Amino acid sequence: MSQLLSDDEVEDESLTTSKYLTFVLGSETYGLDIQYVREIIGILPITPLPDVPTWIKGVINLRGKVIPIMDVRARFMLEELPYGGRTCIIVVMVQEWWVGLVVDTVSEVLDIPTGQIEPPPRVANRSTDHFIQGLGKVDDRVRLLLDADRLVGSEDLATLNS
Repeated sequence: MSQLLSDDEVEDESLTTSKYLTFVLGSETYGLDIQYVREIIGILPITPLPDVPTWIKGVINLRGKVIPIMDVRARFMLEELPYGGRTCIIVVMVQEWWVGLVVDTVSEVLDIPTGQIEPPPRVANRSTDHFIQGLGKVDDRVRLLLDADRLVGSEDLATLNS
């Protein structure tokens, strides 16, 4: 049974917003719920680790805390590029794990109304990308909103954080 929303309820949904830190990988802009973001830093020396997935670049020492570093380009199986002047690390905390996410560049913090976020489309009964939480419609563009738990939540990272 479907239920119609009153005009007030529709209006309330469009007024409720979530904040997303947006960043760029190649030509695509992604968003990450700001609640996970702890800080944004420039590239630091990364100590490589043996026998880890290719998207784990190693660890850094951030003010005495050892943090595993994930290259999001590698995680998404994109072409690897050398780190440049705009490359940065987004330090996040997910499931009590601190992780640094290497991205091409950070863009801005966007307020996206809940009513402007759609679930990712399904193709052949599979999610198009299991890292995508939703599609945020901003102006005339679509932002791919990532699921931080799926992106970072991994047994590999659990081992590195213990």
